[in-house]
Amino acid sequence: MDFLALAKQRCSVRKYKQDVVEKEKLDKILEAARVAPTAANIQSHRLLVVNSKEGLQKLSKGVNFHGAPLAIIVCGDHSDVFVRPFDKQDMVMVDATIVADHIVLEAEDLGLGSCWLTYFEPATIRKEFNIPNNLEPVAIIALGYADVAKASPDRHARDRKAIEDFVYYESF
Repeated sequence: MDFLALAKQRCSVRKYKQDVVEKEKLDKILEAARVAPTAANIQSHRLLVVNSKEGLQKLSKGVNFHGAPLAIIVCGDHSDVFVRPFDKQDMVMVDATIVADHIVLEAEDLGLGSCWLTYFEPATIRKEFNIPNNLEPVAIIALGYADVAKASPDRHARDRKAIEDFVYYESF
């Protein structure tokens, strides 16, 4: 599949079958995360895979993951990250979101559904999974086989701004 078709096909899934995600597919998703570009190639991301019954119960205390059989907590490591020297901005959020994007796109390519979750209680997630202070949970990716019809790839014609509404050339 070409990239633009894959990007248009991918949508947020909020209802999942309870089928286990095969290890081979999880391994490919994790490899896609591993090869994601990061600032200065420091690779500040840390991933926590949650797929046990107990882990998913703990996860449900801090986020609605829509009953997915697998989730990946994407964290950024503030102690091991590129910091832009001009304004001291660290790239944890940038690195983690690139990694999360690779995860959801690889999942889509493998026939899995995903939902990129940012509406979660960080303190609860930290406590339940013993996340150290230097790691910041940035996103939680719910993964599994969709139990609903997927959104049409054609939806972008009506659901997205026109290119001329957000692209500028040479100056704003």
